[in-house]
Amino acid sequence: MNSTFNVPTRNEVSAGNQAIFDNLEKALGFVPNIFATYAHSENALKNYLELSNAKTSLNNKEKEVVNLAVSQVNECTYCLSAHTAIAGMNGFTPEQILELRAGRASFDSKLDALAKLAKNITDNRGAASPEVLEQFFANGWTKENLIDTIVLVGDKTITNYLHKTTQVPVDFPLAQALEPTLV
Repeated sequence: MNSTFNVPTRNEVSAGNQAIFDNLEKALGFVPNIFATYAHSENALKNYLELSNAKTSLNNKEKEVVNLAVSQVNECTYCLSAHTAIAGMNGFTPEQILELRAGRASFDSKLDALAKLAKNITDNRGAASPEVLEQFFANGWTKENLIDTIVLVGDKTITNYLHKTTQVPVDFPLAQALEPTLV
């Protein structure tokens, strides 16, 4: 079997995935390559989008904090590029985005606690340190926020792993590399 992954076109996927492609095209103006790659499976794209778009206690800006920190730890070029663009659309400056990727936010103590938790959970494969958890709760986050953050770490890790395995082309402006001093 060929281990090279193509990005399937609309005509190469199931009817169910074709409908999802049409919805993505309407909503985003294109079908991101990573979503198209999920469509190699009859069910994965639908299942992933349901997870990714599920209700959560985290707002869009907070979700981007987690997405950036997790994608940096997992060294996913695709997700770092996509979420750099999305974080910018959610009001983060380029400097703040680089800091969030490093797992901190000196510009906001509550987001700092969230970024540190997301990085710590990812670094330690789910075993968050007691100090990081204490800081998270001390900054006003709740147990609901903790659970939703863990689910989001898992959500983002799935796509990070998908890209790291398939290496499909990045179709967002490439995120700049983090300076070693930031990591």
